[in-house]
Amino acid sequence: MIVKRDFLYTPKGENRPLHIYLPDDYNDTDERYPVTYFFDGHNLFFNEDATYGKSWGLKEFLDGWGKKMIVVGIECSHVGEERLSEYLPYPANKGSRFEIFEPTGKATMDWIVEEIKPVIDRDYRTIPFRECTAIAGSSMGGLMSLYAAVHYNRWFSKAGCVSSSIGICMRPLIKDMRSSDISPDTRVYLSWGTNEAFGIKNPHREDRSSKTWGWNRRAADYLRSMGCAVKMECQVGGRHCEADWEKLVPSFMNFLWTE
Repeated sequence: MIVKRDFLYTPKGENRPLHIYLPDDYNDTDERYPVTYFFDGHNLFFNEDATYGKSWGLKEFLDGWGKKMIVVGIECSHVGEERLSEYLPYPANKGSRFEIFEPTGKATMDWIVEEIKPVIDRDYRTIPFRECTAIAGSSMGGLMSLYAAVHYNRWFSKAGCVSSSIGICMRPLIKDMRSSDISPDTRVYLSWGTNEAFGIKNPHREDRSSKTWGWNRRAADYLRSMGCAVKMECQVGGRHCEADWEKLVPSFMNFLWTE
């Protein structure tokens, strides 16, 4: 079942609704559950809530998946391009179109760990420890998920980074990796589609040469050097859209939680 509840985004004093998935038998047991937090929570479960009319179909997946868990989808701002600022953890590369946005991703992550997570752990039967807590998202939400795994590793042991916009701030991200204390039990999933890769030569074959591949490879190499488990997945024909991200749900959820 899906529970929707309002939640105050204190950095701006605005509402950011939560879309919370609970196992269907949640009210019939005393069981406690691991939690995955997702960015762009309105896009997860129902087409009518999704920005472009297509969700990730996450409810159907979770209903039939062998592992029961709680999922907390966190909405972003829908005003103009405010989302790009809320999901930008570092200053973007000079010359990129993202350079104009103030990087308030740290404030967003502080809000998640200091305000949302305590409420979820209080109001629902979670297993609150980092070993049972993941974070995931796509595009800018994928960038934020990787940032969370690196900079907020004491709260999150797993990150699903789908079509992550890591190229816009690769230098500070790698600097953060070098200086952060990342536990070797961390698991990180990194994916991209060939139809969204920069410098792709053939979108009909697995990519091992584009700039996007290089950005993900560099991040993966640093994480692996720290002992983390990393899965890189190139989605041949994959586009930057919910319909194709839905196809990756079994892959990254199984990698993060059951493999």
